[in-house]
Amino acid sequence: MIQRQTDTAGRVAVVTGAGSGIGRSIAVALLQDGWRVVLAGRRRDALMKTIERAAAADEEAMAVPTDVTVPSQVDALFARVASDWGRLDLLVNNAGVFPVSAAPEDVTYQQWTDAVAVNLTGAFLCAQHAFRMMKAQHPHGGRIINNGSISAHVPRPHSVAYTATKHAITGLTRSLALDGRRHDIACGQIDVGNADTEMTQAMADGMRQADGSMAAEAVMDVDHVAQAVRFMASLPLNANVPFLTVMATAMPYLGRG
Repeated sequence: MIQRQTDTAGRVAVVTGAGSGIGRSIAVALLQDGWRVVLAGRRRDALMKTIERAAAADEEAMAVPTDVTVPSQVDALFARVASDWGRLDLLVNNAGVFPVSAAPEDVTYQQWTDAVAVNLTGAFLCAQHAFRMMKAQHPHGGRIINNGSISAHVPRPHSVAYTATKHAITGLTRSLALDGRRHDIACGQIDVGNADTEMTQAMADGMRQADGSMAAEAVMDVDHVAQAVRFMASLPLNANVPFLTVMATAMPYLGRG
């Protein structure tokens, strides 16, 4: 029988990129499960819409506008978590950007550094703060879940910056999982393929395939991602899901397209 932590009373989660898409769905699911959730993202109005969707009370949800690429704002985010709720049990590193599709030789320096800043450095800064809190708090420990993407395994054409950062997230996940063992800090990664969000609406019209052709791709409901994260977060800290892939069944990933 699988043991789960069904008692979420008093447990605190931070979800980055919580103002839309996957992050919004995850935040709503955690709130519905009884977590207290700190929602981080660049736009306060979008974060408040997520809270409204979950019909969460003030003592259950807190919106903290945060740009994860700015160290001082990440500092302020976790200082707020510590001062208002006193501990951190779960970080969902979800904030991310997908740069404009371009051949490697056409990617600008700014496009490259913007992708690295959000997708990798932002995730590291948040994980670093979470690690510090989880080590120091009593009882100590906690869980970090990184959003890796199918691109952490295989690239799409013309996605060098995004793919490189998502491969790097796998290294971040492995290192955090290893260094967290002695502190009861579990770290896992969810690799998502074709969740139906604002970022993936173009998939219905057609995406460039490995052979250069364009083809519409299957998508899945974003709530399936939230359910997967909900399962990962429900496990006791002596159990971990290092890597979990959830994807649209018919998307071109397995096999040869």
